[in-house]
Amino acid sequence: MPLYALVDCNNFYVSCERLFDPKLEGKPVIVLSNNDGCAVSRSAEAKALGIKMGIPLFKIKDLVKSEKVVVRSSNYALYGDISARVEDVLSQFSPRIENYSIDESFLDLSDLPPETDLHDFGTQMRTTVLQWIGIPTCVGMGSTKTLAKLANHIAKTTPSMGGVCHMTAERADDLFANIDVGEVWGIGNASVKQLKSIGVHTVLDLKRLDLKIARKLLTVTGERIVQELNAIACSALELEAKPKQATAVTRSFGKAILHYHDMQEAISFYAARAGEKLRKSKQECCHLTVFIRTNVFNDDPKYSASNSIRLPIPTNDSRVLMDYAMPILKSIWRDGYRYAKAGILLNDLVDEGCGQGHLFHTPSAPKNSAVMHVMDRLNKQMGRGTVFQAAIGIKRDWSLRSNFHSPRYTSSWADLPKAKC
Repeated sequence: MPLYALVDCNNFYVSCERLFDPKLEGKPVIVLSNNDGCAVSRSAEAKALGIKMGIPLFKIKDLVKSEKVVVRSSNYALYGDISARVEDVLSQFSPRIENYSIDESFLDLSDLPPETDLHDFGTQMRTTVLQWIGIPTCVGMGSTKTLAKLANHIAKTTPSMGGVCHMTAERADDLFANIDVGEVWGIGNASVKQLKSIGVHTVLDLKRLDLKIARKLLTVTGERIVQELNAIACSALELEAKPKQATAVTRSFGKAILHYHDMQEAISFYAARAGEKLRKSKQECCHLTVFIRTNVFNDDPKYSASNSIRLPIPTNDSRVLMDYAMPILKSIWRDGYRYAKAGILLNDLVDEGCGQGHLFHTPSAPKNSAVMHVMDRLNKQMGRGTVFQAAIGIKRDWSLRSNFHSPRYTSSWADLPKAKC
């Protein structure tokens, strides 16, 4: 019988911050989204204070001050590196791993000997990750990925289980009867309303739902979820990431952009970053879109616009992307507005070197590729932004706010912790 485990890192961003700053242990800590906007990770102590997921920082400023809540800006370089280390440790327990998200991984444990004590095995995984990396986790196990996900939720919310839950057929119904249907993986808010309108309130109700009704109400996805709740596996591990069909670089500005020159710098910066992402995934794009917009949440005059172009040949050269982005920006720019956000969208991605060529285009790909390769290598070795195109500017006053940023402890020589004698 198949057996899957879902290993989930607890309060992952906060745990990463605590890893190199042990003084944060036991204190309320929150990590903010891009531009220091909203709380996206909260320690148990912060949750106990009533700080909700996604709440804007400005709404809890008084609470943060009175309760001495520690605030950190998102440090994605650190989080991504720690995530990769956790996955490497988990590979000691199973070579078949799906890295589902930055803080969650599915493992295929179907080859474990039948006599294996699964609770002990899950505890060993938790203990090893904590000892080797320093990140606390919870482990859920079941015969389908949906059951493993639910088991993980139970392990996380039931302290008596010690952070590990194996969802057996014997105990499933008793547990499901006390879990809201909204906790099921793949059931969103709209689906919850539909289900509750027909009397499906708990996971047990959903498990017992007729498959035809599930399909009619929630499409084939809902039917598969019901089957997985009944221990019929409908979703295998995705051991290799699927090639992306699109990618984007979009940011809110640290302060509103009023002048065209500043917007040129921002769009150039985003195009450079987009090209870097394409080269990392060994892809090229055929279609480019630029958008700009004002703040939708304040009383500023509103304006939003976008435009696109189909590239004559696929590319991942940042300079070429900039060259095509600038005329698009010029066509949509309007003076007199306070722009709050902009971005680059790249669509119709193809494998590097496999796109349709152009009859009248003079090939320069090898030369351009070499230049980009050298830039990427220098920036990887010396730190991102060591070498860059002048078009993206130097001061970049429009950059994201990141007033509470911790060091990149594991990915920057300059940010390595220093020992005091």
